[in-house]
This record gives sequence, structure tokens and C-alpha cells, in this order.
Amino acid sequence: MENINKTFLSVIIPAYNEASRLPATLVDVDRYLSSQRFSYEIIVVNDGSADNTAEIARRFSLTMRNLRLIDQKVNCGKGAAVRTGMLAANGDTRLFMDADNSTAISEVEKLLPYFSSGLGKYDVVFGSRAIKGAQMNPPQVFYKRFAGKLGNFFIQLLLLKGIWDTQCGFKCFSRETAQKIFSLAKINRWGFDAEILALAKTLGYKIKEVPIYWVNNTQSHVSAVSYFQVLLEVIRIRWWLWRNTYKIKLYLNSTNCFR
Repeated sequence: MENINKTFLSVIIPAYNEASRLPATLVDVDRYLSSQRFSYEIIVVNDGSADNTAEIARRFSLTMRNLRLIDQKVNCGKGAAVRTGMLAANGDTRLFMDADNSTAISEVEKLLPYFSSGLGKYDVVFGSRAIKGAQMNPPQVFYKRFAGKLGNFFIQLLLLKGIWDTQCGFKCFSRETAQKIFSLAKINRWGFDAEILALAKTLGYKIKEVPIYWVNNTQSHVSAVSYFQVLLEVIRIRWWLWRNTYKIKLYLNSTNCFR
């Protein structure tokens, strides 16, 4: 018998010190999803915030029936928060997005069709700010554009040839793909985007990069140091793949793939 409580879409929102921006994001996400015909859940993962991010999410959960909070007391990084949310989710499709709402939840309409057989049935579909059709408003300052292009060249060279924006915080996965990739992932901070795409590629999953509309937040938590951290973590990922640290073949042969 079909499970009537089955969740179609899980939306994971990692949040670190987002008390000022999270409320508007939750209102927007809830307004959009509650108007859709599919079932959904919203998961806020508080990443050890020093402000009242967790309390705000907890208060919203009292009135938003499909919202739940995972409250991590220690700050471990965005990658760790996304991984926690993805593995705790119930959805057949699982999206993570930024707490500052840089990409509105309505942009998921551009991603979801690629999970159907009509458009090739992809396993990982993610937003891009760097391919034809993408829009960024306002444009990034020149030094951030330069750093981003230089970083992408390095990432393509070592890991992900042909992918032009690994770092966009709007990525969607099928249930099986999310469970496998995030069970293997190790990177806790900014390099996690490159890691999960590299794992998807190594595991043979079909990946699709889709242009989206991105509101460029001038108060972003991403600092200049973060760019260097990503590059160092990309080198680490490449080394781990060469050394078979992820033990991918052993994992695929395991009968206990899912958590």
C-alpha cells in the first residue's frame, strides 16, 4: 500500500548566527511551499550559533507544522550542518539552500524537472551563477569575481572539469544520492560543495548545472580566508580520492549503505 505520509521535498537550511535574516527566509520558504501540491518538510540546522538563531527557528516551528529544528550546540561548519540535515531528511528529493535567501526557494522549479525521465533523470541538480542564463544582482565586486574564477579554474583542474560554479548554495539530490554521498562526505566547512560533487562524479551519478537568479548579499559570511580554505580542502579531497580514503568500492559493495 502506498505511504500517504511520504515526503516529496526536504529543504535543508544550515544556519550560523542568522537570527536577523532567518525569519524572512522561513516566511518566504513556507509561503511558497504551502502553495504547492506536493508534500514537503523544512529542516533548519543550527550550527552552534552564538545568537538566538535556534530560538527563532524553534518559535517558527510552533506555527509552521512542517518545520523542524536540529540544534547543534557546537559550531562544526556549513558542510557538517548540511550533512546532518541531509541524512536526517525524509524527502524523495532533498535541497539545501542558504539562510540568507540568496536564491529564493521558487528557483527550485528550475531544478526539479531534471529529476524526471523527460529531461534525462539526473541524480544531482544544482544552481549556478556562472553559466549562460544565470543572473546575479547586484554583480560581485571585481576582486571577488577574480577570486571566484581563479578558484574555479583550480577546482576544475583537480576535481570537476566542466563544472563552472561548485560553490553555489542551492543544490538538490535524489533520496538515494543524498544518503550515499553524505554518508561518505568528510569536509565540514567551505570545501564541502566541491567534495559532494566530486563524490557524485566518482560514484557515477548524473550531474546537471542549471542557471539561477542569485541575490548577491554584501554581508555574506564568506571571507577572503574562506577562498583559500576551499582551495586547501580541494587538494585534500583530491588526495583522499587518490588514496581511496573514502573506500568507495567497499562502500558500494556494502549491504548497509544507508543510515
